[in-house]
Amino acid sequence: MDILKAVIFGIIEGLTEWLPVSSTGHMILANEWVKMDLSAQFMEMFLVVIQFGAILAVLVLYFRKLNPFSRKKSPRQKQATLSLWMKVLCACVPAGVIGILFDDQIDAAFYNFQTVAITLILYGVLFIVVENRNRGKVPSIRNFTSLTYQTAFLIGIFQVLSLIPGTSRSGATILGAILMGASREIAAEFTFFLAIPVMLGASLLKILKFGFVYSQMEILVLLSGMITAFLVSIVAICFLMGYIKKHNFKSFGYYRIALGAIVLLYFGLVH
Repeated sequence: MDILKAVIFGIIEGLTEWLPVSSTGHMILANEWVKMDLSAQFMEMFLVVIQFGAILAVLVLYFRKLNPFSRKKSPRQKQATLSLWMKVLCACVPAGVIGILFDDQIDAAFYNFQTVAITLILYGVLFIVVENRNRGKVPSIRNFTSLTYQTAFLIGIFQVLSLIPGTSRSGATILGAILMGASREIAAEFTFFLAIPVMLGASLLKILKFGFVYSQMEILVLLSGMITAFLVSIVAICFLMGYIKKHNFKSFGYYRIALGAIVLLYFGLVH
């Protein structure tokens, strides 16, 4: 049963990590309803480390675009790919520094259903407002060449907001990129690429805190969650990139508002 529950968590992670709807908001609901017969310390680590499967999906889908050593690329294309990686790393600095210094304090202060519900609703409203504000505007950043290091760093500052549970890492960075003038496609893809070092770092920190001693069941649960997150992430990423070619992000805003209300009602009434 724990393996089946790990698959459920993997499905939720794979869907919500890339869609701007807050994986944390969904995970706290899932963790409330789908209880595993494993330690609280393992569950804390598991809910972060299954993100590794989601990262692999990005690497598989965008391998050619992210590979600066491809023989099929010209020297100019290789240089552009290396530049893209440098922009990604530049954007990771703010959240990386704040996360390492204040991770435990942020969790202690903000990891509660009230904060998650408020941020779900707040950023849902912001998505709707930003999309209405940008209606009819032509994006100034429609490729990664026109995305400057300064803009990448500013998007990284928006990513700091995602350290508060319920914000959604993809939601914060997509909003930031759109406000900086990026097209929806560039905003989404840059968000995917930012996740690689960020989520690898978060997973490594949780593993180091938990240790390297696992029971056979814990290994099976962890692998089941990661493999499921990988497969579902491929579907979710392909869906999102196809969706935003014809639609805006307002529907995700409405969804966040509804989910935030559900979180408030459920935990307010039950607890």
